[in-house]
Amino acid sequence: SAPGRFADYFVICGLDTETGLEPDELSGENFEQTPLRRTFKSKVLARYPENVEWNPFDQDAVGMLCMPKGLAFKTQADCREPQFHSFIITREDGSRTFGFALTFFEEVTSKQICSAMQTLYHMHNAEYDILHSPPTNDKESCSSTGDCNGTSVSKLQRFNSYDISRDTLYVSKCICLITPMSFMKACKKVLEQLHQAVTSPQPPPLPLESYIYNILYEVPLPPAGRSLKFSGVYGPIICQRPSTNELPLFDFPVREVFELLGVENVVQLFTCALLEFQILLYSQ
Repeated sequence: SAPGRFADYFVICGLDTETGLEPDELSGENFEQTPLRRTFKSKVLARYPENVEWNPFDQDAVGMLCMPKGLAFKTQADCREPQFHSFIITREDGSRTFGFALTFFEEVTSKQICSAMQTLYHMHNAEYDILHSPPTNDKESCSSTGDCNGTSVSKLQRFNSYDISRDTLYVSKCICLITPMSFMKACKKVLEQLHQAVTSPQPPPLPLESYIYNILYEVPLPPAGRSLKFSGVYGPIICQRPSTNELPLFDFPVREVFELLGVENVVQLFTCALLEFQILLYSQ
C-alpha cells in the first residue's frame, strides 16, 4: 500500500544529446516548416526514485504527457517564458496518478546539436529554393519588382532562422512531479522554486538534491480535513486536503475555464451537463 507521501517521483524530460534530433512522429510530418518550428522527440532523462511498488512508473505515458508537443527549439530572439501544465494518468483499474510539469528553455551546449540544426536549415533552404524558384523567363521581372510570391515568402520563411555563428540555440526541458493527489498550487510552487534555484546566479541555501529528497520522502500527505505547510527552496508551501464531508479536492482556478472558453460557452457547457448531454472538448 502507498505510504502516504506527498509525491512519488521527480522526473526530468528533454533532449537526449546521444540520440540527437529525432522527428516526433506523433506530431505528423512537418518538414515544410522551418527547423525551428518543427517538433522533435523528447525523452525521460532522469527520474527519482527508479520505481515505487504502489505506483509503477509508466515511462511512455509520463514522457508524452510531460512534453505533449515534443521538443521545441528557439533562439535568443524568441520569448522563452516557462510554462506550467498538469495531467492525469488513469490506469485500467480506474486508479489515478497526477502529474505537474514546468517546461522551460535552456541553452544548448552540445556543438553536435547546434551543427545538426544548422545542417537542417541548409537542407530546408535548398529544398525551398528548388520548390519555389520562379520560371526562367520570370526571374528578371521578379528581381526587378520584388513582388513575386516566391521571393516574399522566402524572406518570411528565413526570418525565423538559425545561424550557428550568430545565434544562441535554446531547447525546451521539463521538470515534473508525479503525485497521488492533485495539489496543483503546491506542486507549481515547488517546481517554480526549483527552476529559480537553477537559474539564479546565487546558489540555494542547500543542494537541490536535498529539496527533492525532502519532497519525495519527508513531506507526507496531509490528513483529510487538515492543511500542511512545508519548506520549499525559497519559502513555505501550503496545501489543504478537504475532509470526507466536503467537496472533493479541486485545486484549479475556475477563472481559467472562463478565460479559455468564454462566458457563453461555459454557460452552454453547464446547461449541457445539467441536461446530461454528452460533451466533447477538442484541443490541440
